[in-house]
Amino acid sequence: MQAAEKKNIQQPNQSNKKHPPGLYLLFATEMWERFSYYGMRALLVLYLTTAVINGGLGVNESAAMGIYGFFTGAVYITPMIGGYLSDRFLGRRLAITIGGILMALGNFALFASQSMTALYIGLGLLIIGNGFFKPNISTLVGELYSDNDPRRDGAFTIFYMGINVGAFFAPLVVGLMSYKYGFLTAAIGMIIGQLIFNLLGNRYLGDIGKEPVGKPQTVSNEKAAGPLTTREKKRTAAIVILSVFVIAFWAAFEQAGSSLTLYAEKQIDRDVFGFTVPTPWFQSLNPLFIVILAPIMSALWYKLGSSKRGDFKTPTKMAMGLITVGLGFLVLLPAVMYTGNNEALKVNLLFMVVTYFLHTLAELMISPVGLSMVSKIAPVKLASLLMGVWLASSAVANMVAGQLAAYTQSLGYLEIFSVIGFTTIGLGILLLVLTKPVTKLME
Repeated sequence: MQAAEKKNIQQPNQSNKKHPPGLYLLFATEMWERFSYYGMRALLVLYLTTAVINGGLGVNESAAMGIYGFFTGAVYITPMIGGYLSDRFLGRRLAITIGGILMALGNFALFASQSMTALYIGLGLLIIGNGFFKPNISTLVGELYSDNDPRRDGAFTIFYMGINVGAFFAPLVVGLMSYKYGFLTAAIGMIIGQLIFNLLGNRYLGDIGKEPVGKPQTVSNEKAAGPLTTREKKRTAAIVILSVFVIAFWAAFEQAGSSLTLYAEKQIDRDVFGFTVPTPWFQSLNPLFIVILAPIMSALWYKLGSSKRGDFKTPTKMAMGLITVGLGFLVLLPAVMYTGNNEALKVNLLFMVVTYFLHTLAELMISPVGLSMVSKIAPVKLASLLMGVWLASSAVANMVAGQLAAYTQSLGYLEIFSVIGFTTIGLGILLLVLTKPVTKLME
């Protein structure tokens, strides 16, 4: 039934470059969810490390980055569980709604009480809610297109732009507020997203995502029943292999909310014509560059995919992303060598701007491309579960990122940034070498 619905929606648009309206509904839903998440994320480390008298919790910096790393890691573990429950019992649409409600309650808990108890309750609700929401919204995008539709990578890049519209505005808005009302704003953003999704879902998505696809109940679900074929096993192996490489990317990229945030707070000259740029605003650089670059990258992937030579292979794109994120850290090394840990010394904010630009370029080569790949080659009965596995690579990465960030307080920024930069570049080169065998598994 699910496959039939998908086919009916896709076929009229197969030869048309225009994307279905359902993509833009999912764009808007994800935009508001990311507004909520990135608003909270921009404040979390600063909230934890700020003195109680100033509205924070007074946690020491190493412990704060450990908490941050655990939280940002855990939100990528629960999608494996949420994906399984969605595939088997709930259906994607219901799971998205459950997740949205739980995340709104989590942010409200952080608003309601400034205490460690409220912190753990709020973060717990956010972690569980994200598990239901995250794998299913991405999988729904894939179900709008057939497997060989050349618009797929472009669609995920557009969807990714929606993510980053929300992520861009969130730090700008909450950066001007107290922590308490920043969390309330994040809760309101989540509620708006859920209202849009539930009020317009039937009109623009039809029946896609309403029924679980992993529980064989009818003949039309026959593809979702039975054991994995040899081809499906190889494709699953390819997803797992690429997930391992992606761990290194996210461990580097997620320094944005921890070590890079504290470095910007202490060592970047944030004075611009007499105005002191709020530290959370630096986290708007990445989504700003996404919004600017995503349409360009989407058009590039579509043009390459429609050409005789064809698009770059997925592992090639990801290898280029690993190398580029490493270069972003190398850009910071001269600045770190100058300042050390001396807070009296400041460097020009352009160092941070260039780093975020390179990290954004790298992200566009990895994240939307990876989402597209998983939705395309994952076996039907494991679609949301494997999307959860893909996202779980970010879980491991975020926990590693938290530990790396904590070490900047003992080993120093120069050592940690150097290790991250050279390691990701080395892994990118290794993945380039492995492109052919991994691509063969994906066929």
